Amino acid sequence: MYPTVLVIDIGNTNMEFGVFVGDSLQHKFRLSTNKAITSDELGLSVTQFFALNGLDRFQVQDIVISSVVPQLNYTVQNMVRKYFDKEALLVGENLPVDIVNRYGNPSEVGADRLVTAVAACHKYGAPLIVVDFGTATTFDVVDCDGAYLGGAIYPGLKISMDALVERTAKLPRVEIEVPETGAIGVSTVTSMQSGIIYGYAGAVSNIVDKLSQQLGMPVKVVGTGGLAKTVGQEYHNFCAIDKTLILDGIKLLYDRHISRQRGC
Repeated sequence: MYPTVLVIDIGNTNMEFGVFVGDSLQHKFRLSTNKAITSDELGLSVTQFFALNGLDRFQVQDIVISSVVPQLNYTVQNMVRKYFDKEALLVGENLPVDIVNRYGNPSEVGADRLVTAVAACHKYGAPLIVVDFGTATTFDVVDCDGAYLGGAIYPGLKISMDALVERTAKLPRVEIEVPETGAIGVSTVTSMQSGIIYGYAGAVSNIVDKLSQQLGMPVKVVGTGGLAKTVGQEYHNFCAIDKTLILDGIKLLYDRHISRQRGC
């Protein structure tokens, strides 16, 4: 019987949960990140998800957390204790990230950026750039030796749209999607969609070009995050759009950790 592992990614906007059976991601779900949530509220949501999918939470062998929201770490760890009777592994604390980190101050790099870099390097090979469309859009560069160099941070699509709507009196909130009319918007809605989608695709293209030029060699570009597919319709240089990259990365770090413990 393959071991069951629950991985949890605590992001600024969402918390994502993935249930792996062996090497296969069998189930996943998301909750909005709420810094005021209690361990019991979180536990009820997670156990309800397990029950709805016919999963036995007591069959979970280990639980692994990656977090960029330190205020929630204790809450989630406490939920794990109360509802799974486990002690969670936390990326960067009792679960090391096995990648050479050449950032100026390595501690400044968010766990999510390192985890996706590890996963992308493992799945697609180096050198590469990972573009993660999250609350912020991050660009992370891995060199040909598999070392993390750094990258760029750009306002996320939703942040950009929110700023536009909040700072203008007559512009409505619209769906972030490729406009049906193409680049020439024929209404306020399609004009806003044109600006945000094509402008964003242009920004992604320019930033990737600058990063690869500085690296001095051709690179693979991997997109991930909730809106990667939307932007990917206009930016055609992704070698892959991988929406489970962060979950796969957490599981990969766990597998390597277990192998080291066993002396493999």
